[in-house]
Amino acid sequence: MIFDLHIRNASQIVTMEGDGLGVIEGGDIIIHDGKISQVCGADKKGCNAEQVLDAAGKVVMPGFIDCHTHLVFGGSRAQEFARRMEGEGYADIAREGGGILSTVKATRHATFEELYDRAAAWLRLMLHWGTTTVEIKSGYGLTLADELKQLSVIRSLAQEVPQTLVPTFLGAHAVPPEMKREEYVKEVINLMLPEVAGKGLAEFVDVFCDSIAFTNAETRRILTKARELGMGIKLHADEIADTGGAKLAAELGAISAEHLVKASEEGLRAMAQAGVVPVLLPATTFFLREEARPNVKLMRELGMPMAVATDFNPGSSTVYALPFAAACGALLDGLTLPEALRGITINAARAIGMHDKVGSIKPGKYADLLLLDADSWEELVYLFNHNSIHTVIKNGEVVCGV
Repeated sequence: MIFDLHIRNASQIVTMEGDGLGVIEGGDIIIHDGKISQVCGADKKGCNAEQVLDAAGKVVMPGFIDCHTHLVFGGSRAQEFARRMEGEGYADIAREGGGILSTVKATRHATFEELYDRAAAWLRLMLHWGTTTVEIKSGYGLTLADELKQLSVIRSLAQEVPQTLVPTFLGAHAVPPEMKREEYVKEVINLMLPEVAGKGLAEFVDVFCDSIAFTNAETRRILTKARELGMGIKLHADEIADTGGAKLAAELGAISAEHLVKASEEGLRAMAQAGVVPVLLPATTFFLREEARPNVKLMRELGMPMAVATDFNPGSSTVYALPFAAACGALLDGLTLPEALRGITINAARAIGMHDKVGSIKPGKYADLLLLDADSWEELVYLFNHNSIHTVIKNGEVVCGV
């Protein structure tokens, strides 16, 4: 057989297989039809390939997976950032009509083309930092037309950019100022969800379940309808306050619960029992200068597969580089370096239901791979302000770098 690509002489291959990082000291990777065919000892002899890529002195890792972003948006919240630096709280600004609602206003006024071009630019930057799969939430429209506009942008981008994009409908991000609360909840359930599902515009439905957003009862109603329509479900849970969102995620059978800064022990234990993936967003903690931290120690004791994402958005995390998010996970949340790296690869894949396809280097999985200019895998987080990504391979093809 003539293979498509032979990555040869890697100094380290970080497979993410097993409980740790699955590091192979020296080795080759053989790729065929966009998938990994073999992972073998150094410089495999007798392998015929159309392309040979010399990885001498390079560390090879799976492509990074950002499993929580909001990168389709209009406008800027730089002025709000300045206000927070002067001591105002994120929740206080939101209650005054800022926060999410200010981005909603800007996104509604933006054209499809403006949103597309801006999001494409962010995705190019993310690709250069090694991100090959990106979950993208709507939630800055809060009308049927504007939510569909955001989701249509994501669909169009998915046909053009190198990355795999995973669309999530987050119509229940906030209550729009022009509608009463119950009226809007009913609109999400009876109008938006059937339209989004019918057009096949989202794989998942998310709800911001917290003290400044939607109640547990409202969240249950929305996500129950989403589940009836055959969509996967997620929750923004227990970020601002412990409202029992983590426990609700377990009861509803969500694939993931995200933020979890204030989640209770009871909620986390319920999540662990139900197999709900915790998604940590430490770059948001960093950006908002929050003192509270998720209970990583308990998650570790419970054997929960902790994912890490950027939460890239204009208000609470302008971080789009996953190595920096991983560093925040280690420096702020107390993750070990292996936990941080599994968080942006295999565990992130679990949070979007793609762990059988991407997230680790294993025969049969898609060849989403990174070559790093690094002496060892530790340097990726250790030198988090240095972009060590040398080459990005997506589905067996070089899409960035050499």
